Amino acid sequence: MIRTVGLCLVLSGVIGSTSYSEDKVPPTAAEMGAMAEIRKAGGQVMELAQNDDRLDVAYHLADGKIDDASLAPLKNLPKLAQLNVRGKDITDVGLVNIKESKQLVRLHLERTKVTDAGMEHLKGLENLEYLNLYGTAVTDAGLKQLEGLKKLKKLYLWETKVTDQGVAALKAALPEIQIVRGVEPAKPAEAKPEEKKPEEKKPEEKK
Repeated sequence: MIRTVGLCLVLSGVIGSTSYSEDKVPPTAAEMGAMAEIRKAGGQVMELAQNDDRLDVAYHLADGKIDDASLAPLKNLPKLAQLNVRGKDITDVGLVNIKESKQLVRLHLERTKVTDAGMEHLKGLENLEYLNLYGTAVTDAGLKQLEGLKKLKKLYLWETKVTDQGVAALKAALPEIQIVRGVEPAKPAEAKPEEKKPEEKKPEEKK
């Protein structure tokens, strides 16, 4: 009886592991090492959902120094889907590490040191849907690099060096994109012409 129970447990374990491998492929040694490095630097790594093993990597809450070198492990994460480096010491050099991240859909680069040169590394991110460039030095030339990102739906450009002409050119290339440039200054209210008051009739003098 004991042997029978033991055999059943072994078989159930084999079946369980088989079904897991079919539904979700376990991370490779390189991926495990990359995730460990990110966490060691103060970053966070988690799967998007229980049934979605793509990865969300966030550095913006890290207490320590996060710079270009901190992004090196990302090269070993082919399932990277979301990345947030908001407010960190990231330059164009650091973006080299995500240029092959074909599954990346959301990218937060706000208040980093990224410039037009960094946009060159993003033009191959064919599944990118959301990009935040608020507070960067990106100009119209940088936007030009994004024209091939056909899935890009939302782009934030507050406090950048982008002009109306640059925005118009990108919208022409990506008609469905929504570009947010911050709160537009309120237009001064037009002064209404003063209405002339009707002249008061003087009471007729009695003769």
